[in-house]
Amino acid sequence: MPADPRAVLSRPAPEPDHTVAYGDHPDQIADLRAPAGGGPARPLVVVVHGGFWRAEYDRRHTGPLAAALAALGHPVAQLEYRRTGQPGGGWPNTLTDVLTGVAALPRLTATAMPGRVSAAPPILVGHSAGGHLALYVAATAPAAVGGVVALAPVADLAEAYRRDLDGGAVAALLGGGPDEVPERYATTDPRTLVPIRPRTVVIHGGRDVQVPPSISRDFVASARSAGSEMTLVELDECEHFGLIDPESAAWPRVVEALQSLHDDHAAD
Repeated sequence: MPADPRAVLSRPAPEPDHTVAYGDHPDQIADLRAPAGGGPARPLVVVVHGGFWRAEYDRRHTGPLAAALAALGHPVAQLEYRRTGQPGGGWPNTLTDVLTGVAALPRLTATAMPGRVSAAPPILVGHSAGGHLALYVAATAPAAVGGVVALAPVADLAEAYRRDLDGGAVAALLGGGPDEVPERYATTDPRTLVPIRPRTVVIHGGRDVQVPPSISRDFVASARSAGSEMTLVELDECEHFGLIDPESAAWPRVVEALQSLHDDHAAD
C-alpha cells in the first residue's frame, strides 16, 4: 500500500474511451472504459464515486479503479452526478441523478461500445458516499441493478448525521437532520430501506476513520435480518482509500467480490 493512502485520489489514469451524457446538466455525464481483450459481452460495471457527496470530489479520482477493472475485461462507466456545494446539488438532485444515470448507462454504453455490454442489469461499485448511493439505487430500483459492491459505504445516514461525519455532510445532502426532515431520511437511508433485493457485498476496512466500520457491521446485520442477500467482508489492516486503490493489499478482495456478482449473471 502506498505510504499515503490518499495518493490514489490524485494518481493519473488513462483517459476514458468515451464520455456520454445522461441528462442536460454538465454533471449528468459518465466516462466509459472499454473492456480489454475480446471475449463475450459482460454486464456493465457502474462506478459511483464518493467524497461525502461534496462538489470538490468528482469521478476522476476513481480513474485508477475504473482502468484496472476495464483491464480485467469489464466494461466500466464512471458516473458523475450533482453534488453539495454547487448549484442544484444535494436533495433531491444528487439522488435522482444517480437513479437516472444507472438506468440510462447500459443503453448509452452499448451504443458507444457495441458488442461489449450484455443485456444483464449493471453491477454497481460504490465507495463511501458512492456506496450509499449504490445501496439507495439498489433499494429503490432493484430491477435496474444486477448486484452491488459497497466499499466502506455510508450505509446509515441517521447514524452518520449523529456522528457528524465529515463535518455535516449528511445534513448538507438532505437539508437537515433526522428530526428536521424525517421523510427524506425515510426514503434515502439504506438502513430504513431494507431488504435490498440485489445481492450485495459490503467491504470495509478495520482502520477506516472516515466511515467507522461499525456502520457497515450494524447495517449488514439489519439487512440480513430483513431478508437481504448480503455479505460483509472486513479487512482488519485496511483504511478508507485502499478499497479503491488497485495497488493496495485490499484490491484482490474487491476484484473477488465483483467477480462473484458477475458469475451470478454468467450462470443465468
